[in-house]
Amino acid sequence: MDQRAALAPTAPLAIARWEFIAITAAMMALNALAIDIMLPGLQQLGASLGVEDENTRQYVITAYITGFGLAQLLFGPVSDRFGRRVPLLTGLSIYVVAAFACAFAPNFATLLAFRFVQGLGAASTRVISVSLVRDVYGGRAMAEVMSLVFMVFMIIPVIAPGIGQVMMLLSTWHMIFLFMGSVALVFTLWTAMRLPETLHEEYRRPFRLDVIAQGFRIVLTNRVAICYTIATTAVFGALFGFINSAQQVYIGIYDTGTMFPVYFAAVAGLMAVSSFLNSRLVGRIGMRRLAHGALIGFLIVNTIAFTASLFGPVPFWLFISLFALAMMQFAWIGSNFNALAMEPLGHVAGTASSVQGFMQTVGGGLLGAFIGQAFDGTVTPLAAGYFFAAVFALVMVLVGEKGRLFQPHNPPVE
Repeated sequence: MDQRAALAPTAPLAIARWEFIAITAAMMALNALAIDIMLPGLQQLGASLGVEDENTRQYVITAYITGFGLAQLLFGPVSDRFGRRVPLLTGLSIYVVAAFACAFAPNFATLLAFRFVQGLGAASTRVISVSLVRDVYGGRAMAEVMSLVFMVFMIIPVIAPGIGQVMMLLSTWHMIFLFMGSVALVFTLWTAMRLPETLHEEYRRPFRLDVIAQGFRIVLTNRVAICYTIATTAVFGALFGFINSAQQVYIGIYDTGTMFPVYFAAVAGLMAVSSFLNSRLVGRIGMRRLAHGALIGFLIVNTIAFTASLFGPVPFWLFISLFALAMMQFAWIGSNFNALAMEPLGHVAGTASSVQGFMQTVGGGLLGAFIGQAFDGTVTPLAAGYFFAAVFALVMVLVGEKGRLFQPHNPPVE
């Protein structure tokens, strides 16, 4: 297969562009829902199931992320062989059943087991959503669509904590999982009825060990793809660290009380706006220029935040201002880095998405768990996590681009 064939889109859209983006974003949004709606209920959940330690409660999130990361290695090769629809609908079904099962978990260990299974099913949504976009789009058009998907995806963190907070006021933590399962069921039916198959027969790869190993090797040996994947892993690790300790920071340190979902939603809303701006600008400016500028800005802001945290308590106005600036730039980093990592790998999109998703989720989840468990009553561990993640991401981008930043284009296939 020549380079042009490897990079070309493989499928015309059989539904309206807006509906394709909406379905893809909905699949991605289920992951945010599974995490963010839980945050206001962690304290009540822990009390109900006899978990007193605040850091231990974070495992409700860690268990989900672990299952979510591991199963991606399977869904990628499976979707490259059998197409996108069947594996996606299978994963969604697992997600729905596990979410409902969580509502009836009799103890904390059982809940963690169901959350792990829920993550296994959710892995299909991440892998196949990215593969769907790469099947249909390439280049800057892919980055534009990824930004729009990310924008819709970010609507969930805006509203999910608020929904969770309302449920805590009106009911118990069990209702969170019943709601989660119901929403996922609706999205599953929508996908089953409307999403077309985007992987044509001639582009499908045999599901054999040697072919799977070859696909993994293609992904892992492409310098640009692997460096951007590792850089994204570092930045996502910082984000997971914040999600793990968000309740402790907002409520424990800054005593925001029931305003916690409002502040959480405000930052997520700015990220959604930033993603929309990226979708408008990327076609004119380019992925690399936008992403590299955002990464440098991300590093500068987090250097200021980390330095301030070393000199004593950080006032809330300063913390929220710096954090909001950092996360606005994160929105540009996430969508563009993922597009840059996928760009040279269109001929193995499912496998590429699975490897990259595994690295970003498991690696980022472990890093996030480390940052979360380091919480000591101050914002210093979180600020340090963001700072060192930004430094490492910049190093990896420099390696991937051979020291050249802001270049409009590098050869995608080596």
